[in-house]
Amino acid sequence: MQQNNSSSKLCDLNNLSLNGNGGSINESPLVVCFGEMLIDFVPTVNGVSLAEAPSFKKAPGGAPANVAVCLAKLGGSSAFIGKVGEDEFGFMLANILKENKVNNSGVRFDPFARTALAFVTLREDGEREFLFFRNPSADMLFKESELDVNLVKKAAIFHYGSISLIEEPCRSTHLAAMEIAKKSGSLLSYDPNLRLPLWPSEDAARTEIMSIWNQADIIKISEDEISFLTKGDDPYDDNVVMTKLFHPNLRLLLVSEGKAGCRYYTKQFKGRVSGVKVKPVDTTGAGDAFVGAILYRLASDLNLFQDENRLREALFFANACGALTVTEKGAIPALPTKEALEKFMAEETKNE
Repeated sequence: MQQNNSSSKLCDLNNLSLNGNGGSINESPLVVCFGEMLIDFVPTVNGVSLAEAPSFKKAPGGAPANVAVCLAKLGGSSAFIGKVGEDEFGFMLANILKENKVNNSGVRFDPFARTALAFVTLREDGEREFLFFRNPSADMLFKESELDVNLVKKAAIFHYGSISLIEEPCRSTHLAAMEIAKKSGSLLSYDPNLRLPLWPSEDAARTEIMSIWNQADIIKISEDEISFLTKGDDPYDDNVVMTKLFHPNLRLLLVSEGKAGCRYYTKQFKGRVSGVKVKPVDTTGAGDAFVGAILYRLASDLNLFQDENRLREALFFANACGALTVTEKGAIPALPTKEALEKFMAEETKNE
């Protein structure tokens, strides 16, 4: 009986993986996203605390996974590398990647640890509230020996966050993957995606986030993250950004400003691109949609940051992608297709 169950489970895991050689599904340059994928539980009513929520709806989440799906929905080629539990939620997440045409051959399943869960709500005061269940979760137990090295080597862009730096063995796996990608000629893309409740302390978060800062070619941060990383400096001051956060190897630094748009900094130029006004329904995943959209454009034009006009046009595309995402509930379900985004952009341009 036990034997049959194991065989059946093995078949299930095989069926969840995309066929092929572990490379890209499309012919376009591959973006590999490394990190966490989890289940978000979101209240069925808006504007309440977690304790006040009458019930919750489950939704796939995790910033690197959201970025991978965004890329694929826009028509790009993406892969996700990470670890989930060998449980119903883990199988569901691997299948969601597959359904959205993300290469999931780098996903691993842990038979002993569960898939991570997060309860998240947008309170009436506009602040997000998080409660995480990771004690430890499967993503934290991702070992270097489980890393799909060949898949990492195929990346034109290798994208990651900082949550995978919090605990071993995942931290060492993250660092090893970065080194492999760099040696293979990949551009390294970093979105710290600060989640303070997951870190042992503010100092630990700041130290670890900055420990890999100088290796990235592309960094996206928020205003709050600038304040946190610089210990309270003005996030709107260009001098603060350029002296404390822009490093010699960096090709592009992006500062997301929510509905206001974004700022951009390169060695040659800097500026701002305005946001696109919409009526927000759910802001979950907006930043990941922005990142996914700009990486989609960069993958097909790796010298984009050398031409300010092309970069500004790509950032308008990314701002529009983030804006369109907040008009629907959930992160992955709300991520737009390229057709929907281009239609939305055409309407916006017409209305200007």
